[in-house]
Amino acid sequence: MPFYEQPQRILLPVKVAFMALTFVLALLFNLLPWREVTGLPDMVALVLTFWCVHQPRKIGIGIAWLAGLLMDAGNGALLGQHAFAYAFLAFAAISLHRRILWFSLWRQAAHVLVLLLASQLLMLAARMVAGGAFPGAAYFAGSFIAAALWPTATFLLLLPQRRSESVDENRPI
Repeated sequence: MPFYEQPQRILLPVKVAFMALTFVLALLFNLLPWREVTGLPDMVALVLTFWCVHQPRKIGIGIAWLAGLLMDAGNGALLGQHAFAYAFLAFAAISLHRRILWFSLWRQAAHVLVLLLASQLLMLAARMVAGGAFPGAAYFAGSFIAAALWPTATFLLLLPQRRSESVDENRPI
């Protein structure tokens, strides 16, 4: 049985500095100049969803709103477009975090896919209400790719929290 599927795993507390570092790296990834590339995942949304699911007491709607405003300012998008979508995403992820963690990683990815698609639909609706054109169905490809990255992101973001000693399967917890 892989490590991440063991029910008896005990993780160390997450450091806020590590969470901030992951947000900064995700923001830098999203702000790189590749607007014309189709299917790029929204890494800020993925990292936000991850931390809202795994650490709902440390990440909330306010941080999601601020990250969205940074994305709006960095991309030159309609101010509040990402902020509204990220706030909704954080609310939904925090509301469903216990349910999502109950499933295996690929079933978690299916839940995350629905959350990311809803977030992108909100961004698209805000853009279209402001007079923007429909970008096409390929606009939603990034959500599918981000959901496919969920198991990898889970593995990488939980690495610093793993205990150094191995867990004895015969020892009661």
